[in-house]
Amino acid sequence: MIKISDLSLPLSYQEQDLKRAAAKRLGIPCSEITWIRLSKRSVDARKKDRIHFICTVEVNIKRGEAQVLKQNQKNKVSLAVPYCYSLPTVSRKLEQRPVVVGCGPAGLFAALILALAGLEPILLERGRDVDRRIQDVLRFWETGTLDPSSNVQFGEGGAGTFSDGKLNTGTKDSRSRKVLEEFVACGAPREILYTAKPHIGTDHLRTTVKNLRKKMIALGGEVRFESLVTGWKEKNGCLTGLFVQAKDCSYELETQDVILAIGHSARDTFTALYENKIPLEPKAFSLGARIEHLQKQIDRSQYGSFAGHPALGAADYKLAVHLSNGRGVYTFCMCPGGSVVAAASEPGRLVTNGMSEFARNLPNANSALLVGITPEDFPSSHPLSGMYLQRQLEEQAFRLGGETYAAPVQRVEDFLKNRPSTHFGEILPTYRPGAIPSNLSECLPEFICESMRMGIVALEKKLPGFSHPDALLTGVETRSSSPIRILRDPITLQSLGVSGLYPCGEGAGYAGGIISAAVDGIRCAEALISRK
Repeated sequence: MIKISDLSLPLSYQEQDLKRAAAKRLGIPCSEITWIRLSKRSVDARKKDRIHFICTVEVNIKRGEAQVLKQNQKNKVSLAVPYCYSLPTVSRKLEQRPVVVGCGPAGLFAALILALAGLEPILLERGRDVDRRIQDVLRFWETGTLDPSSNVQFGEGGAGTFSDGKLNTGTKDSRSRKVLEEFVACGAPREILYTAKPHIGTDHLRTTVKNLRKKMIALGGEVRFESLVTGWKEKNGCLTGLFVQAKDCSYELETQDVILAIGHSARDTFTALYENKIPLEPKAFSLGARIEHLQKQIDRSQYGSFAGHPALGAADYKLAVHLSNGRGVYTFCMCPGGSVVAAASEPGRLVTNGMSEFARNLPNANSALLVGITPEDFPSSHPLSGMYLQRQLEEQAFRLGGETYAAPVQRVEDFLKNRPSTHFGEILPTYRPGAIPSNLSECLPEFICESMRMGIVALEKKLPGFSHPDALLTGVETRSSSPIRILRDPITLQSLGVSGLYPCGEGAGYAGGIISAAVDGIRCAEALISRK
């Protein structure tokens, strides 16, 4: 099989056009190509009058593959190497079943790999299954009634279940392909295998995580929802079991192997880890708000006259700037054609996030607008100080919104002039259960607000319309990543405090998104399987 890179094709191309372009690059007739598959496609929008696709394809030809490869060595043509995931060999007999704590991407994929290895894992999740979780979240958005155990942060699928479902990642780990293939096998659109910026959308992601769970169970695994891990037992520095609070009872679960994939909002677990002297450290993260624009404005800024072309869909963006004050400001988790959502997980604390369905067809676009902070910015040197700062800001936002989980919202023009908003303009807030015109300087530190102001002005130069007067800022965004890192051995991936405990994923400080979290789950499962 031959791989051909960097084929330029118009937005309205058909499969035959792809085949012709591949044949032309190889210098052979179209009839010589017996099979062709798109393996990567991205949009080249650098020239607004000539927006087109850049494609990579894999082809089979009738004969002379070696000769064709030789003739095209300098023509972005190479031998295609199919990806094949290799499961490690189980190196010991486990006395008890391994346990995975947390049913987000890291936990789901850790459990799946353990099940594929025949180890019959038990997956514990404090929240509910995705179907009941959706009902709980919708109730919260409609009425402001929060369930601390079942919300945007906790439950099957993790925080990513209520997001845009972005699957692009900076990790170069080949296991990323395994994650994408499993998603497709469990119902995700096949296009995530080749688009440069793949996304599932919250609607497809819910079905996909449910099917991942069913696959793991069919392989001998078990899932226990509404099961909160409250502590653990150890002997001579080795893990021997967990204490679990279920819906109707408490019990001890004997195990010597636990993958701790708890997510970035498991603050009670972070506290328990600290109190039991599990080594952890404060970690840099980011603070800010959600910025919301009209999607059609983003489309025009990114695609010019091609805006609205059906092959392009809703435009996205990813922006960053380094300021003169030494701070970095950037956009994160951009949700084209989506909405800003209430993402609180604790009573009396307000958090925002963004969400899109696969179609990305709602009127507004939103993104987190964040300022990077380090432990030097935290109130103290306490390992949980970043978490305490998050809570403080969330409480301030809750009070500013009227203590009903309505969110404080400010027009960008007002924010730049540091004056309270009294009304909304062309762009209307999508956040539920409500939006209160406010001044975000009353719930965010001044150094964050000042950096955001400088950032908005600077990012306008990169994306015209970013500082539109009626664009909205909805506060606060505090959960971009975990504020702590649970220290682990870089080789064995086990906790530096307890043998047999594998800190894993975004909550443990080793991932930053759906794919990287899932990949870390696979790595931890492999480490457990290979442990002597």
